[in-house]
Amino acid sequence: MQTNFSLAQLSNPDIRDANEILRTCVHCGFCNTTCPTYSLLGDELDGPRGRIYLIKEMLERSRPASETDVKHLDRCLSCLSCMTTCPSGVNYLHLVDHGRRHIEETYKRKIMDRLTRRLLGAVLPSKGLFRLAILFANISRVFGPILPRQFQKMLSLASYSHVRNKVLTPSIYEAFGAGKYRVGILTGCVQDSLDPSINHSTIRLLNRHGCDVVLLSGVNCCGAINLHLGQEEQAIKHIEANVQTWLASDNLKKLDAIIINMSGCGTTVKDYGHILRDDVKFGKLGAKVSALAVDISEFIHRIGIKDSQLTKKFRVAYQSPCSLQHGQRVLSEPITLLEACGFDVVLPKNGHICCGSAGTYNILEDEIAEELGTKKFRSLEDCSPDIIASGNLGCIMQLKNAGDGVKPFPIVHTVELLDWATGGPPPLSMNKNLGDLS
Repeated sequence: MQTNFSLAQLSNPDIRDANEILRTCVHCGFCNTTCPTYSLLGDELDGPRGRIYLIKEMLERSRPASETDVKHLDRCLSCLSCMTTCPSGVNYLHLVDHGRRHIEETYKRKIMDRLTRRLLGAVLPSKGLFRLAILFANISRVFGPILPRQFQKMLSLASYSHVRNKVLTPSIYEAFGAGKYRVGILTGCVQDSLDPSINHSTIRLLNRHGCDVVLLSGVNCCGAINLHLGQEEQAIKHIEANVQTWLASDNLKKLDAIIINMSGCGTTVKDYGHILRDDVKFGKLGAKVSALAVDISEFIHRIGIKDSQLTKKFRVAYQSPCSLQHGQRVLSEPITLLEACGFDVVLPKNGHICCGSAGTYNILEDEIAEELGTKKFRSLEDCSPDIIASGNLGCIMQLKNAGDGVKPFPIVHTVELLDWATGGPPPLSMNKNLGDLS
């Protein structure tokens, strides 16, 4: 793609980066064939190629974002399916984030939209505020029907909470037996409050496989929520705090890896090196953290999983989160691990298409999200599974809320199944769905 940025514009490292990405695009349109919003809406501007043109035009002209720009960029899920499809290697992730920052800097949203985004950007990354939000949601359900639609969705999210295990406290969780590895862990600001059982399963699994797990008090939100809302300043604060905390621990005693079990967070942490690339103090440190970051399925696959203790075979429909398959290109590892544990793994049709969760998307663009969620759930249901597994809490919540009625099978995190198969307890949601699990 031809671009016409001035030398003055190209002195800005963000514009220089955007220019390089734009010049990679060859207009082929292959990206549209796998874009969820383009497939639903059929509008060129609701596909990656159209959005790339909108971003190019905004940046080249150095003009404020228009209502059209905002409408179509807001509809982007950042599922990154387009990056998997693109034959030219266009880094759409970095380009669309730049477009969103430009929108937040130059466009004045309507008051309700501004309030919702600021609330999401403040509450979701903060464990304390989010726990207060859960309490508020539980006592204010009666007012739900009279609230604006976006606030109803926020209450629905907070009401998901099923705290069956205590939230983890900063500590060193020692390996069962001799420790072979020392790993840090990101527990996820929302996940730690909504479903701490996932983190408990992760730590048990790692301990069982010879890992001392270090959970540090200074590690909090990964920055993804603020980053994708265009709130760059808040995102950088979270990122720099995490980098400092992890590397301070690494300097005391070397970390073999930083384990992440929320794939949306993993995609962002693996990108710290790029996000901080022009920061004199944190640039190289961010790259070091990115090099240590690994999804839980990648790490267990790397070190080898223990023999399964299950005596019964279950059919598992595996839903690969977009942030894992497109953002991190982790494809086979979760499937290989589940199969090694004796599960019969089946994959849904169109598994590359997003479920519609996408961070805050199911709140901000709820109608599109609901349609995508229902389609994804139906495709998994067609697999006739005993269990549905996914590697991301957002996807799990989206699937549990999709369609109507109580789900006939449990929907759990992949790590919960791996923990169970190698000696841990079964996920609690499975007891009532499947009865006798022996």
